[in-house]
Amino acid sequence: MQKPKIIHWGIIGLGKIARKFAQDLLTVEHATLYAVASRSRDKAHHFAQEFDANIAYDDYSALAKEPNVDAVYIATPHAFHKAHSILCLNQKKAVLCEKPFAMNLEEVEEMISVSKRENTLIMEALWTTFLPHYQYLINFLKNKTFGKVLCLEADFGFKSTHGLDSRVLKKELGGGSLLDIGIYPVFLALSTLGIPKSIEADATFFTNGADSSCEMIFNYDNSKAILKSTFLKKTPTEAIFTCEHGVIKINTMFHQPTTITLLQNGIEEHVDFSAKTFGYNFEIEHFNQLLRDHKKESDLMSFSFSKDLIATLDLIRKKINLNY
Repeated sequence: MQKPKIIHWGIIGLGKIARKFAQDLLTVEHATLYAVASRSRDKAHHFAQEFDANIAYDDYSALAKEPNVDAVYIATPHAFHKAHSILCLNQKKAVLCEKPFAMNLEEVEEMISVSKRENTLIMEALWTTFLPHYQYLINFLKNKTFGKVLCLEADFGFKSTHGLDSRVLKKELGGGSLLDIGIYPVFLALSTLGIPKSIEADATFFTNGADSSCEMIFNYDNSKAILKSTFLKKTPTEAIFTCEHGVIKINTMFHQPTTITLLQNGIEEHVDFSAKTFGYNFEIEHFNQLLRDHKKESDLMSFSFSKDLIATLDLIRKKINLNY
């Protein structure tokens, strides 16, 4: 039997998430980290040395042109996702771009357009989609084991220690709670309940104009989603689906590998999904298979869904008067 093609990866932007991605990439068979790029030459060399990459660049364009790279993971700040994705697509490099895909729907549509023009794969790296516990949830809800969902409550919050000039809180870079962490509860509602009939939203703001917290209600015909993101305090960061005949709860840190609790007729059942990695390996494996199958779009993280997600975030921003 022929061995699968080895996928040679590049990473642009070498921050905290890129480190976790690189560490999990080491656990994926038939894949290797070939090149990394940072604006800092020292940072690129140290990162390459730590994760055994062949080449370190201090120029993103040079990595995009590297002939031995098959796929590039974009992990730069939100405001640069479009430019760096298109930079790579124009060199026929498959792109896995960290969430949020870009700053708004217009940018996302441009990225997808370039992907189609260049006939080159691009996918939003919303890693939760590919985690085993989340796929279990999607199938559980689809089977209507507990009947229809009546209410979803999901939160994501922690007390931020970042300064107002940090990437996380810098408004012009897409910083603030909504795009950074609020995207996860919003993603949860869209992927389980669909596009809402109407949205209510309210927010608080830091002195630099970035949102410090955002509370949202998604209204559906026969259900609703109560969602929250905040940088002001630690919250349970869990998701609770109250259904007609039971409750499904994704336990704390619902967006990463975790456990699920099923509650029906006073009986609790705990489903464990033990992961020995951060969980990025699942999206990497999915993306690698898309490449090997010569696919240009993911069936699990489709262009249509990414557009719905960013359009919903755009609408929420409009309601809370948040402009980048």
